[in-house]
Parts: sequence; structure tokens; C-alpha cells
Amino acid sequence: MSIESNSSQLVIRNALLASRLSKRVGNHLSVHGISLTEYLVMHYLAHSPHAAVPRIELAEHIGMSASGITRLMAPMEKIGVIEKLASLRDARQSLVKLSDAGQRLYSEASISFEHSANDLVGNLSAGQQEKIVELFGKLV
Repeated sequence: MSIESNSSQLVIRNALLASRLSKRVGNHLSVHGISLTEYLVMHYLAHSPHAAVPRIELAEHIGMSASGITRLMAPMEKIGVIEKLASLRDARQSLVKLSDAGQRLYSEASISFEHSANDLVGNLSAGQQEKIVELFGKLV
């Protein structure tokens, strides 16, 4: 039997934590008809300094492949949450942005997300939360 390193234990615990957080937060977001991954897409688009972003940039941020992000966004586009735009710089590239309906959905879902996040980490002090955010920032 081998002894696991601290780094191995950190990665395993982080993966388990991510899975549990995803399930809990996903349950709260399902009331709005979206998954956690869809919320993350909306969050990125809502906070982007540009009006629209390339799909590949979005895929890299979320940690998905280009084809995976396209499959994820197809239903979001179909129901009017996001809009596809042509890139003025590169005709081969399409950009995406939140639609007005997507902005409203994101605002409503953010309230549920915030409640869920507070429930999940409410037993940690503000200082502990800040330290964890700082440490995760060094990993990501």
C-alpha cells in the first residue's frame, strides 16, 4: 500500500468537493431550467469586458472542448438565452453574447446561486473564504 502525497490528496478532495458542489448547486439552478455549466457560461458572458466573446475563449474558460461548448450552447441559443454573432475580424469565427432574455434569466438564477453558495460555505468565516479563493486562484 502506497502513501498518497499531499498533492494527490488535494486533487482527490478537490474533485470530490467539485462533484458535491455541482450536484447541490445544480439542484438549486434546475428551478430556473439551467445546469451549473450553463450558469457558468452565462456568468462568463455577463462579466466579460466585451459585448460578445469567441466560443473558443468560452470553451477554454469553462474547461470544455470546442465541440462540447457548441453542443452545450445549441439549446441555449434555440430558446433565446444566448445570441450568435458574426465576428467582424474573422468570418470563420462566431461570437456569443447573452440576449436580453438571457440577462434576465442570469439575474434571477444568480439569486438562487448566491443562496446556494452561502448555504454551502456559510460555516466558514469571511477570512477563510477569502483565503480559499486566493489559494484556488493560484491553482486555476
